Amino acid sequence: MSALQQYKCPCCGGSIEWNTTSQKLKCPFCDTEFEIDALQGYQDDLSLDGEDDMTWNPEPGNQWSEEEASGVQSFVCQSCGGEILGDRNMAATSCPYCNNSVVVPSQFRGDLRPDYVIPFKKSKEEAKAAYKNHLKGKKFLPRVFSDENHIDEIKGIYVPFWLFDAKAEAHARYKGTRVRSWMDAKYHYTETSVYSISRGGFLDFDHVAIDGSSKMADDMMESIEPFDFTEAMDFRTTYLAGYMADRYDVTADESIQRANDRIHRTTEQEFMSTVQGYDTVMPETSSVRLRDAQASYALYPVWLLNTTWKGERYTFAMNGQTGKFVGDLPVDNGAFTRSFIYTALGTAAAVMAGLSALWFMG
Repeated sequence: MSALQQYKCPCCGGSIEWNTTSQKLKCPFCDTEFEIDALQGYQDDLSLDGEDDMTWNPEPGNQWSEEEASGVQSFVCQSCGGEILGDRNMAATSCPYCNNSVVVPSQFRGDLRPDYVIPFKKSKEEAKAAYKNHLKGKKFLPRVFSDENHIDEIKGIYVPFWLFDAKAEAHARYKGTRVRSWMDAKYHYTETSVYSISRGGFLDFDHVAIDGSSKMADDMMESIEPFDFTEAMDFRTTYLAGYMADRYDVTADESIQRANDRIHRTTEQEFMSTVQGYDTVMPETSSVRLRDAQASYALYPVWLLNTTWKGERYTFAMNGQTGKFVGDLPVDNGAFTRSFIYTALGTAAAVMAGLSALWFMG
């Protein structure tokens, strides 16, 4: 029984003792009683608590062949520093990020070769239609945004993504409560039962996508997800024909933290969704340990639109595979003010008409 006396009370931290009257383990400080099996299970759960182990083998090993490298050239924008890839037949073009037309061909060497590519399925015409549909119902939108000249500024570009695959062994512990209330002739009683809840298991994460371009807004790229990886192809330079491809400037190593955050968040949400039947649930600890963690490199299709209004640049993006379209729109304050005034005048006129009718009736 000496081993049992070393247990600490989950409620107050005091040393638990065997109580001969109740024939249970009991804390002499807070009077909480425990079944032996329940307390042993709690101690077993505590032994599973630990730190995260989320390490990766990040850099894929593919390199460009001499033949592939000879058919690809890069363009460096002298305005924003953006660097994109295209085939040797591509003429000088405008930068998809800042629309600057001054681009300089440079020799392409040394980068990692993509493992996969998802080809474009949506055309430029479909991107235009999606953009127009995005504008519908926007009452206070500046007129310039419906101008065809701005719609024509849509460009197709392959965006670099690091894809993270791993098996996650995870453990989480929660404190749950159930509350029971009843009354008699004199008193109102409330009983609160406290439970230690444990969850553990394995989750497979396939192709967690993190964009490898610092020029692409991370929230925008996440907003046009998901991409259907079942349609991914082994990379070939022929897929670049007619399009541009962004050259990654964020390495796989630099993307690991974002991948870990997404994996950790998803794991916690999945485990939490299984904890039901309690009045309150409070997370206590969680840990994730990755197995077979590795990264690959892919190019995903995106249609981009950049347009400027009153000195500010607005960027819209469409998933070139699924057609999902995102982007923030400005508000024309002049149109908003005019609408407010017209509404206020209309309301005032209605009130005056009502008062006049009451005066004639009275």
